[in-house]
Amino acid sequence: MSIEDKINSLIENNKILLFMKGSPKFPQCGFSSLACQILTACDANYETVDVLQDQDIREGIKTFSNWPTIPQLYINKEFVGGADIIREMYESGELAKVISGT
Repeated sequence: MSIEDKINSLIENNKILLFMKGSPKFPQCGFSSLACQILTACDANYETVDVLQDQDIREGIKTFSNWPTIPQLYINKEFVGGADIIREMYESGELAKVISGT
């Protein structure tokens, strides 16, 4: 299975998926921590992938999404964005609407 197939499978099998550094309980960067805090504040039932555990996924997700940074959020198989976009959507109320539609 190629790394692209593996990433696609993860996205296909999880309604809300956050590629991040670390875990929700032990985030390894401030942006990943912020993304988890926002998803928790939205009462999102989400899964995470710790890109620090797999270098192929860490680099592959950047190519897959054509987005250079981590964290990266996918909802309903659609790429949402990174920490800044997640924050903007949260502050505008748009993220809660998207999450409630899952």
